[in-house]
Amino acid sequence: MIFDFRFWRYLANQQELIDNLGFSTIRDFKKRVWMVGFFGLLLFIVQELWGMNTQQITSVYAAGGTDPFAIARLVSLAGIIIWAFLYLSFHFFGISFLLNKITGIELSKLAVLQLFVVGILLLEKALLFFIFVLLGVTTPVSLFSFGPLAATLLDHAFLVFFFNQLSIFTALIIALQVRFIRSFTEMNPRIIFLIIITIHIVMALITATVSILPLEEWYLQLVEGGAFNE
Repeated sequence: MIFDFRFWRYLANQQELIDNLGFSTIRDFKKRVWMVGFFGLLLFIVQELWGMNTQQITSVYAAGGTDPFAIARLVSLAGIIIWAFLYLSFHFFGISFLLNKITGIELSKLAVLQLFVVGILLLEKALLFFIFVLLGVTTPVSLFSFGPLAATLLDHAFLVFFFNQLSIFTALIIALQVRFIRSFTEMNPRIIFLIIITIHIVMALITATVSILPLEEWYLQLVEGGAFNE
């Protein structure tokens, strides 16, 4: 049998999708992958053009004049496009491959799972961006995560960024992954849960580590010592 893939329909009715995947073949799945990928790329680009997370370096861009500013913005845009590609590819292909090696579930089924994961991650980013646009300000932490609470109670940037990766959307993703994987493997549900939790903790640790690196400071030092001040 063949069934049509409908992202929003199956996001709300996961058991129906699981049942269909067990006995049928998906039609139009690649089309949905391209649609989600395009939306993700567009979201990252719009955030960049709006100036999200570039407040520190915008003044440096402008100080160099019109031409250096335009070149710097184009370079920044190219960088965000590359980052969007890496981000989306990792969560879709990378995690699918990792779960395939751990659980033995077919890649085609795990790809469906991870498409939902990518969609949820992009939904969180879109909602957060919408709020920032309405308020006219941005914050380094997600309003949907434990980041703001950690920033209030803890005085350690690493811990703040670590808890910033744990949000209500993360909980939704974990629940989705555990339920999906349980349906296609005979592994102990507790083991599955531990595997998924471990993956998310490791990703949060890596993200927190990168977040505390003085990347903007390094970039400013590079720019200030380069063409913008010549």
